[in-house]
Amino acid sequence: MSRKILILDIDGTLTNSKKEITEATKRKLWEIMEAGHMVILGSGRPTPGMRRYEKELELKKYGGYLMSFNGGRIVECATGNVISQLVLPMNVPSELFQFANMEKCGLISYENDLVISAFEPDDYVQWEAHINGLEIKVVDNFAEYIDFPENKCLMTAPPKKAAEIEKKLQKIYGETLSVYRSEPYFIEIMPKGVDKAAGIDSMLRVLGASRHDTIACGDGFNDISMIKYAEVGVAMANAAEEVKEVADFITGSNDEDGLITVIDKFILGKY
Repeated sequence: MSRKILILDIDGTLTNSKKEITEATKRKLWEIMEAGHMVILGSGRPTPGMRRYEKELELKKYGGYLMSFNGGRIVECATGNVISQLVLPMNVPSELFQFANMEKCGLISYENDLVISAFEPDDYVQWEAHINGLEIKVVDNFAEYIDFPENKCLMTAPPKKAAEIEKKLQKIYGETLSVYRSEPYFIEIMPKGVDKAAGIDSMLRVLGASRHDTIACGDGFNDISMIKYAEVGVAMANAAEEVKEVADFITGSNDEDGLITVIDKFILGKY
């Protein structure tokens, strides 16, 4: 069997509801990496927010990759080298600050191991910091503070309002930026062309590999592009309905070790 490339979303896919990788899933992933298959973690998270899982899975040892910021930055685990990345135009954070101020929604970006918040953190901003293991730094003037290249900004709002904000931002920036929700309450704003499918395509060129050897698993809106792109696109049972509609296969939920079924069926050929 040819070497397979397994691309995994983290939250709601690789991890269970407690944000943990179960021992059974770890063992199965180690089994295929020992056999020469590759694991890539593809997440909307910032790179520091993925390090815990990189370490747990020993991706440095096995030659894995981190595809953070929805593919906006790709890091080789063995060396720590940034293979590729795209950043926002320098005027964008300032414009987003003005927009968020008018809409009364949350706005953050990232600096090393910090979440940079434009306003007093709402519950969603606090959740983003918590799941990534990062501290929040509230700045007086977000527009002036962000004077360095950023891979992503994130707006936060209750789901109904977030859907409206997403549409407004797509109308304003549809030709110049990538704007979509990763969760009902998270609106991702990234350089044009950044999504998980584009990240995988870039990875395959680096690896000299074929998309016919790819399996992508996810549950969120931002996973749709890679699920459609991969040779085998998998939705978790806990995935949004829009994600399930584009998948080739629906596996068990993230609380049922659904990835084990995927590995057994599509990599190990057990059934």
